[in-house]
Amino acid sequence: MTPDDPTARHPGSPLGEPAPTAPVTVPTKVIVVVGTAAWAVALVVILLVPTLHTGERSWWPWTCVTGIALGAFAWWYVGRGRGNASGA
Repeated sequence: MTPDDPTARHPGSPLGEPAPTAPVTVPTKVIVVVGTAAWAVALVVILLVPTLHTGERSWWPWTCVTGIALGAFAWWYVGRGRGNASGA
């Protein structure tokens, strides 16, 4: 068995429990920025095409605004050092 083998076991574990794994490093800030930018692009498209924000779809722009606001909150929250598994 090699150290990269997912079936590797703790040598001192009587129950044969699997070895603990390290958290995956994820670029959280990049994901937040990309998601927020996608909501911003969607808002611009919706505002430029009148049929996308009139009548039954009058709530669509507010959905994009909410996505942008939540993205801004996420940027602030992640920037404080929260929201990643490595700091847990």
